[in-house]
Amino acid sequence: MAMKITEECIACGACVPECPTDSISEGDGVLYVIDAATCVECVGHYDAPQCIAVCPVECILKA
Repeated sequence: MAMKITEECIACGACVPECPTDSISEGDGVLYVIDAATCVECVGHYDAPQCIAVCPVECILKA
């Protein structure tokens, strides 16, 4: 499974440096996207997905 960033994203970039697998990148310039092929939901790195923990608008969900 992977995480998903919803349309509520404000493109603040807070999640990008927190991702241990570099799975988060700028999408179309309006919001960020998560590469489902490389996202591991922080398993093996942290106890919980770090992108969710740092998102100021709570726009990241488990897909």
